[in-house]
Amino acid sequence: MADCHGSPRDRCGDPLLLKGDPMAISLKSLKRTTSLNPPVILLYGVDGIGKTSLAAEFPDAVYLPTDGERAPKGIELVGPTDSDGNQKPIESYEELLDWFGLLLTEEHEYKTVIIDSLDGLEPLVWRATCARLGIISIEEPGFGKGYVEADSEWNEFLAAVSALAQRGICVVMLAHPEIIRFDSPVTDPYSRYQPKLHKRANALVREKSDIVAFMNYRVSIKEKEVARQTKVAHAEGGKERQIHLNEGAGFQAKNRYSMPDTIPYKKGAGYAELVKHFPAPTGIAA
Repeated sequence: MADCHGSPRDRCGDPLLLKGDPMAISLKSLKRTTSLNPPVILLYGVDGIGKTSLAAEFPDAVYLPTDGERAPKGIELVGPTDSDGNQKPIESYEELLDWFGLLLTEEHEYKTVIIDSLDGLEPLVWRATCARLGIISIEEPGFGKGYVEADSEWNEFLAAVSALAQRGICVVMLAHPEIIRFDSPVTDPYSRYQPKLHKRANALVREKSDIVAFMNYRVSIKEKEVARQTKVAHAEGGKERQIHLNEGAGFQAKNRYSMPDTIPYKKGAGYAELVKHFPAPTGIAA
């Protein structure tokens, strides 16, 4: 029988590799901690549900739109502008990282960063990946290798997002939805909503987010008998807006704060309901 006494050994008797100075750490230094950082939020939902309106309720927000995105009418948000004072979209992946760098290094009063939208950012990520590899299209390497390479840019982006949260800035990443077929290993296949991103980017962003929230209208399905032994299903409702915060059969969602499955959304009161469950953003000035 192998001698397990003396220097640390694994089950096979080989010495464990200890990196660094073992005297520099101590079990006595272990303590209970609670993160006070505001969350990184991925917020997606059906068209016109109020994603940007909800994000605009977060305090002292900076709005960073991609091409084609804009704040809803009647909502004023601080963001990049052109020489005429008009909203200017983010035009490159590098520009977005530059804005992050300014928010991390300069003194300011902003507490929230809104990125609108991730599916608008994705082509910029691919362009940056292509430039790094010296190729024209993300499909050029073949066999999905271009999308694998894009993981580097996505991870760099997510590291910057995490750095903002650690400095007290809440990051709200907006995305449009798509309906995909989900081949569950425990049930028959079914369709569900998910953020409109390539599957690799979708997985990375969801993994790094503290909250993945899906917004939709509450709809009830009822049956009506129209003839003997003949019933027709029809939908009712569709006016009450909801924020789903835990996974459901029809959508991807999650949270790390033991939040309720669903919160009703009333315009102007969404943030007040959500912030009951996570640390409020303080900004870097705190």
